[in-house]
Amino acid sequence: MIILKTAAELERMRRAGEVTARALARVAETIRPGITTRELDRVAEEAIRAAGGIPAFKGYRGYPASICASVNEVVIHGIPGDRRLEEGDIISIDIGAVVDGYYGDMARTYPVGAVSEQARRLLEVTWEALERAIAAAQPGRRVSDISWAVQSYVEAHGFSVVRDFTGHGIGRQMHEDPSVPNYGRPGRGPRLEPGMVLAIEPMVTQGNPSVRVLGDGWTAVTADGSLAAHFEDTVAIREDGVEILTRPYGE
Repeated sequence: MIILKTAAELERMRRAGEVTARALARVAETIRPGITTRELDRVAEEAIRAAGGIPAFKGYRGYPASICASVNEVVIHGIPGDRRLEEGDIISIDIGAVVDGYYGDMARTYPVGAVSEQARRLLEVTWEALERAIAAAQPGRRVSDISWAVQSYVEAHGFSVVRDFTGHGIGRQMHEDPSVPNYGRPGRGPRLEPGMVLAIEPMVTQGNPSVRVLGDGWTAVTADGSLAAHFEDTVAIREDGVEILTRPYGE
């Protein structure tokens, strides 16, 4: 069941989005060669709690940390630990915060120092795929119009779209209906209505789209070992278009 949010609920979700975005900005400032992903997790949790939020991921279905820190071939759900970032790595930080009972959820993939040209292109294409997906999220259109915006752009640039994981509705729960795949033909699925709130999140690989989950039950890596990137925003469908709740001060 798709839950449409009221104006009062959207205001709470704006606050959750702001706390999430500001915490991620603090983590981004800290990313450098030599830092451990565990240290990034600590920065994130401290920033979320200092702003009056609760880390959305910590304890969610048993997940042990406040962020997902996914390096290089890790697509999503990388568990922070003792791994030290190295020059040339790329790292996706997926982060969420709960404020007043409502969730914010977002992700960005960052270069660690100087990266290869192919890594740089992967980040650029995945970011632009997110921008195109958000632009497609207009009232009256269909969920699969978002999906097609991602797939068509990514594949036109020689990269692949992960099919095993999707975006999702969000609100008082982290994951709500509808599912928002990053692939599919346009004009299908639920119609986008004012009050819908979605977490749109392209997950893109340098090689083929297949992934496998490691023995920890969380870490999803590319099956062929190629690089992966992940960008995500929480957006609200409004009468006059779409509002990005996780960009409170622009980006």
